[in-house]
Amino acid sequence: MNKYIKLAASAIVCMASIGAAQAESVLNEILSDGKLKVGTTGDWNPMSVRDPASNTYKGFDIDVMTELAKDLGVELEFVPTDWKTLVNGVTSGKYHITGSASISPPRMKAAGFSESYLSVEIYPFTMKDNASKFDGWDSINQPGVKIATTLGTTFEKHAREWFPNAEIKVVEAPARGFNEVVAGRADVFITSNIEGATLKEKFDITQVAGTEPRSPAPIAMLLPQDDQVWINYVNNWVKLKKLKGFFDATSATWGI
Repeated sequence: MNKYIKLAASAIVCMASIGAAQAESVLNEILSDGKLKVGTTGDWNPMSVRDPASNTYKGFDIDVMTELAKDLGVELEFVPTDWKTLVNGVTSGKYHITGSASISPPRMKAAGFSESYLSVEIYPFTMKDNASKFDGWDSINQPGVKIATTLGTTFEKHAREWFPNAEIKVVEAPARGFNEVVAGRADVFITSNIEGATLKEKFDITQVAGTEPRSPAPIAMLLPQDDQVWINYVNNWVKLKKLKGFFDATSATWGI
């Protein structure tokens, strides 16, 4: 009899633990409050772009999060953040989820990630007037060459690793590394193929000749690491939307 009592007690404890985990999930908070809070930087074109005049956002991430909030049946609130505090905003509960970010080991130590829905590659870019000065990655890693990058991004980490002989100029958001190159205060910046394609249309910049893509990485949404209920919901939502063609259609809309 004692054996069965112990088994029953263990089952009750297990069920109580599962119920407690579900009750503590961000998903329950979102549904109870009727609001999804999304952290977004507003400075990654065409993923998330903030209009300072109207304080509104547009881009691939904005469309994705609008769709997620619609399927949850809740309101959507964008919470301004920047790259250096992106992870901290999730871990501290400032927002429930972020827009797109590269999956990286440092971020994985503190936060969870959703299923990936896009991948990025990194290239170096310069102004067309300076294009003849560079040919290949090694031509950038030289004394006297100034590399601009944004604090807290994966690009900052790569710039320091790839160009130890060059000068690294780090700017803090809302400034961006590419602005330094456009303004003539730096020679080269590195960014994803996604942003690079958009910037080439807007500014007189070009990819450095003879450079193959580096550091391919999947991108996904950041979520609280220990909230498996919320992670499961978002992961299954991503799978469902992939099957229905939502991500392909949204990518096409923004030229990704």
